[in-house]
Amino acid sequence: TISQPLIVALMTQLLEPEAGDVMLEVGTGSGYQAAVLSTLVQAVYSIEIVEELAESAAATLERLGHANVHVRAGDGYAGWPEHAPFDGIIVTAAAEHIPQPLLQQLKPHGRLVIPVGQEHGYQELLLVQVDENGAIEQQSVLPVRFVPLTGDR
Repeated sequence: TISQPLIVALMTQLLEPEAGDVMLEVGTGSGYQAAVLSTLVQAVYSIEIVEELAESAAATLERLGHANVHVRAGDGYAGWPEHAPFDGIIVTAAAEHIPQPLLQQLKPHGRLVIPVGQEHGYQELLLVQVDENGAIEQQSVLPVRFVPLTGDR
């Protein structure tokens, strides 16, 4: 699946990307969201659980000249600790709850944009920030429908 361009734009805007930022994307899919982000930030690290999709997206992104996007196959629930902390994290699949490893890999005052909710039930797009003391602030943006985040939950 691919998110509607409106949702890709909204999620990108919620991250408030800046030129020097390093972002994590969970759920590479076709690579569309990573390509959009790559034009706005220094680097994008993107994880896709389906190996064939990761390979295809990586090849497409490379062919299109998005050299600042790094794709790997793996379970995005755990994030990508080797490149953390991130200025922003975007998740393109719905989690039943906010994964703790992602919160731990977010810079203080960084932004996490994630759909949260039941696989066949209500889901909402959340904007989450963690301050330097570890306090979590979350804001519901709008109801959405995403495919489920697979892997460890």
